[in-house]
Amino acid sequence: MARLTQADLADLNEAFEERTPLELIHWAQEMFGTRLAALSSMQRAGCVVAHMLSQIKADLPILFVDTGVLFQETLDTRDRLIKEYGLNIVTLEPAKTMQEQIDELGVLYLSVEGQEQCCDLRKTQPLLQVADQYDALIGSLRRADGGQRANVPILAIDPAMNCLRVNILASLSKEEFQDYLKENQVITNPLHKQGYPTIGCNRCTTPVMESEPNRAGRWRHLGPWSQYCGINPTDVSGKQAPAIDLSQDLVDRILGRETDFMI
Repeated sequence: MARLTQADLADLNEAFEERTPLELIHWAQEMFGTRLAALSSMQRAGCVVAHMLSQIKADLPILFVDTGVLFQETLDTRDRLIKEYGLNIVTLEPAKTMQEQIDELGVLYLSVEGQEQCCDLRKTQPLLQVADQYDALIGSLRRADGGQRANVPILAIDPAMNCLRVNILASLSKEEFQDYLKENQVITNPLHKQGYPTIGCNRCTTPVMESEPNRAGRWRHLGPWSQYCGINPTDVSGKQAPAIDLSQDLVDRILGRETDFMI
């Protein structure tokens, strides 16, 4: 095994700044083959990624975490994407139902510390159950969303999953993103038109007023310090030099040491 750090990716990230999302998908497919999957939480950006994958008939799974307390509209969006786009969406679930969790641990999401534990149990842990199956995950984080995501790299190290996150939409502007949604009539979660800029679990997501920031509706009852669940490693502060362990051959290919994968 070989160590791959975020610093190792600096030159590649710079080179990828001019690449389109579809070009990045093709690079990831060639690089990782069957060890590649995508992520979607059935929000706008995840639906755009799903649409792009359907357009090029990319044969790869899209991982979706059903926390057991999602809005019905979110589940309906997943089902529409499967039916109308013909996608392979793999639904991952937590080990316990919400009621079982409450019976054992109480209502966790009523405190900051409890919310972190609840998100870990119901979002992160289900994803970690398939960590050994993938070397890279296509994500949908965008710098235009601001906050912790304002500087998200295209290629980001994910230590927990021991894989590379490929944020194919990272450099899309707000205008480019909106144009893609409109021009392609992308299927999106209907809650977005009901005052929900971002959508999580039904216990911890509320509509947002026009004067508020987009993420004001996430964990509103806990205050502005609780805006991210932690499933995306670049959303939360942590080690300054995150690293993962991949095969030496794969690290060499990613960094172009032996084979130059051109887009």
